[in-house]
Amino acid sequence: MNEERRHALIVNPSSGGGRGGRSLPDAERLLREGGLSFHTVASTDLDDGIERAVAAHEAGEVPVVMSGDGLVGQVGGALAGRGATMGILPGGRGNDLARVLGIPADLAGAVDVLAAGRTREIDVGEVNGRRFLGIASMGFDSVANRRANETRLIRGGLVYAYAALRTLATWRPATFTVVLDGGEPLTVTGYAVAVANNRAFGGGMFIAPDAALDDGRFDVVTSGPVGKLRFLANLPKVFKGTHVDEDEVTVRRATTVEVSADRPFEVYADGEHLSDLPARLRVLGRALRVIAPSEGAET
Repeated sequence: MNEERRHALIVNPSSGGGRGGRSLPDAERLLREGGLSFHTVASTDLDDGIERAVAAHEAGEVPVVMSGDGLVGQVGGALAGRGATMGILPGGRGNDLARVLGIPADLAGAVDVLAAGRTREIDVGEVNGRRFLGIASMGFDSVANRRANETRLIRGGLVYAYAALRTLATWRPATFTVVLDGGEPLTVTGYAVAVANNRAFGGGMFIAPDAALDDGRFDVVTSGPVGKLRFLANLPKVFKGTHVDEDEVTVRRATTVEVSADRPFEVYADGEHLSDLPARLRVLGRALRVIAPSEGAET
C-alpha cells in the first residue's frame, strides 16, 4: 500500500545552516531507490512551507518535511485535525521531534522509516492560538532560544549550549505565575517554565524526560531559585534528563496551562517565536498522524 502513496517532499534549503539544501540530492536519490512516488517542493519561508504542505494534503499527497523542528512543528500544527499524515526527514540543527519519535538522523534510515509507512498519532500543543509539537518555553529558555537562532558562527547542538551560557551571564531571577487546569495560581521565582509535549528540545536536551507525545497532557517543568554556579553545574544533566532530580526543579502535569510573569518574555516552541506572555496553552489530543516507528521506539 505504501508504494501507492504520493509524497510531497517539502524542503527548506536554508534550514540547519543550509543542511536542507545540501542534503536534498541525497534525499531525492534515496527516495527514488526506495521506490517512493514523490515530487520536491522548495519552500521560501515558514508560511510558504505551511501553505504548500496543506495544499499537498488536500491534493491527496503525504507532506514530507525535510527541515528542522521549526518547519516540522508549524506544518504539523497546520495539518492537525485534518486527518492528514505527515512524514519527517531530519534536516535542521535540533531535530528533537524526529529524535524522540525514533526517526534516524541519517537520511538513509529516515527514508527507510518513510518507506515502511507505519504511523502513530501524537498530541499537538497550542499557545495563544499558535500550534506546536514540542516544548513551549518561557523565561531563561526562551531568551536562550532567541540567542541560538541569532547565532551564525556555531553549528549543531553546541549552539544551544553557547546561547545558554551567554544568557546566564546577564540573567536575573523572574517571578512566574502558573495556573494548571484552572486551579489555584502557583508562584515560581527562578529561571523558566517549560510546557512540554515532547521530551527534548535544544538539540537533545531532555528537559521533560518523562513527557509522552500521546498522553493528552503537558509536562510542566519549572526551574526555581538557584545560584548561577549551581545552575551551570547542573546544565549538563539536562542532556540526560537527570536535572529533574534536583530540588529546585518541579514537574507537574496538566491539559491546560496559563503562564504570566513579572516582566515581558517571549514564548518559543519548536525553535520559533510563537507568542508572548501572558500565555494560555492547551493540548489537542492525538490530533496529528505521523509516519514513525512503533510507539516503543520513543527514547
